Amino acid sequence: MRDLKIPEQRHPEKAHRPDNAQPKKPDWIRVKAPTSKAYAETRKIMRDNKLVTVCEEAGCPNVGECWSQGHATMMIMGDICTRGCTFCNIATGRPDALDAFEPGRVAHAVEKLGLNHVVITSVDRDDLDDGGAEHFAQTIRAVRHRSPTTTIEILTPDFLKCAPSALETVVEARPDVFNHNLETVPGLYTSVRPGARYFHSLRLLQRVKEMEPTIFTKSGIMVGLGEERPQVLQVMDDMRAADIDFLTIGQYLQPTPKHHAVEKFVTPEEFAGYEKAAWGKGFLMVSATPLTRSSYHAGDDFARLRDARLKKLGQA
Repeated sequence: MRDLKIPEQRHPEKAHRPDNAQPKKPDWIRVKAPTSKAYAETRKIMRDNKLVTVCEEAGCPNVGECWSQGHATMMIMGDICTRGCTFCNIATGRPDALDAFEPGRVAHAVEKLGLNHVVITSVDRDDLDDGGAEHFAQTIRAVRHRSPTTTIEILTPDFLKCAPSALETVVEARPDVFNHNLETVPGLYTSVRPGARYFHSLRLLQRVKEMEPTIFTKSGIMVGLGEERPQVLQVMDDMRAADIDFLTIGQYLQPTPKHHAVEKFVTPEEFAGYEKAAWGKGFLMVSATPLTRSSYHAGDDFARLRDARLKKLGQA
């Protein structure tokens, strides 16, 4: 139960990390604080339905813009993660039991917001035998029932410690977009994403395509963690070999001094270079800017992604 937790359990590993200085952000990634009425209305709907959003938990810089448009990325299965990635601001510890009524509340919020496209993500739940796959499937089905015309994008964990049937459960629920982020280049996994495995994540996305080719696959990385350009280009090649449709690249922003240091603020010109390279490698959709995040402008990008597939098939 939540009232039995003590504060140290929420980020136990961070107490042992050395402080890293937080450099001043350049002008090109500064954003205004959210103040609009629409932002407040979106926040109220989230609170009324007792829903967690990754926008708040991860400290997304785009929350003001997105919530002002009624777009919120809903995070299911609680707000405590079983992993301790050094880039992430979501709490780490022992999660609560799953809430059986959460899928219905997510579906109600999607209907209330009138969303044409919704992004649903989650914390990692290594404490569950299926990693939360059935809960994802139930949430997808609940949204489909109440908002049948809404397209659904999911951003999932890696289901690393689960049987292959876990992924099958999610795919059988037929989301429109299956996203799982690689987050960084393989050489930085031990320091950035120590609980994950790079090639397992790649294979996860490849398996989605093998099981259901009509589902769009998507993945993203952050830059500024210490990677080199040739490593980023290799990740692009790896993604295309796994038949990933959509690539996102954004600037890593350090949440606290206890998190991984920002090694570099990548310039807009460098992002433009990455975008050009990605298009050349054959992705159907690319978003590469300092403020790009997995769900930033996800609805508009999905429409472009769908049009790109039709054009590729000669049906546009």
